Amino acid sequence: MCGRFVLLPKMQVDDKDDAVLEPFEARAANDLPDLPNYNICPTDQIHAVISSEGVRHIISMRWGFIPHWYKTPDGGPLLINARSETIAKKPAFSSAARQRRCLIPATGFYEWTKDADGKRLPWYIHRADHKPIVFAGVWQRWERDGESHSTCAIVTTGANRKMQAIHHRQPVTLEPEAYALWLGEAGHGAATLMTAAPEDALVFHRVGAEVNSNRAAGPDLIEPVEA
Repeated sequence: MCGRFVLLPKMQVDDKDDAVLEPFEARAANDLPDLPNYNICPTDQIHAVISSEGVRHIISMRWGFIPHWYKTPDGGPLLINARSETIAKKPAFSSAARQRRCLIPATGFYEWTKDADGKRLPWYIHRADHKPIVFAGVWQRWERDGESHSTCAIVTTGANRKMQAIHHRQPVTLEPEAYALWLGEAGHGAATLMTAAPEDALVFHRVGAEVNSNRAAGPDLIEPVEA
């Protein structure tokens, strides 16, 4: 699964911290969340790339998919992840899986294990080559009684052998050559992309317990600590 992640601006473009847009060739909305963010939590606004009539846009979305039948944004379970194995059949996600897929950029994400006493031990996971991670996502526009939200969930799959040391599931991550297919620009076949990353793609290290709080912030959250 993925319950918390990080997004940092990797380079500067025109003196703005928006170079996260560059790999996607996307038009940027004016209301994108501030970066860097070392502790992105469910219901936060996040960056998401969608494609409309062949043009990519990076927009702000609520992380927490809201099905159309919810009467309020919190009118049911908080849906931050969508399982690849059931996404096409679940009423909440089936339409989005066919028609509304998105890319969700990240620098890394957190996962937790427990020690013998049940204490939560956080780990930070990132690409071995230090390039951005791009999660496969699905999205939905929720509207009711004059209120509207663009919302999304991260697609997850069974963890590869290496990642199973931390958790039995992991986000579906996409390489640049797969963006067009996932976004629906390159025809059908997106389901073939919903697999675990190769074992050598991601690395991880223990980080401090401060990130156990959803209010924690700052670059120290991703610094290694002794396991």
